[in-house]
Amino acid sequence: MKKKYHVTLLQHVEGVSVSCPELPGCHSQGATVDEAMENLRDAIQGYLELYGEPAVRCEIREMEVATA
Repeated sequence: MKKKYHVTLLQHVEGVSVSCPELPGCHSQGATVDEAMENLRDAIQGYLELYGEPAVRCEIREMEVATA
């Protein structure tokens, strides 16, 4: 069975950090986007094996904030 999850990516000088906000604490990284995404896929599978599917799915929204 396949299920979709939201993923955040942050590219920086050391590579790419990725996380799955729907699974608290589920993060990974890699030198490239592809490597980071594959590592996160493994992290999500491990998370689900260890903790199971969360009882409540988080809602992800976008917010606009004024900055100085």
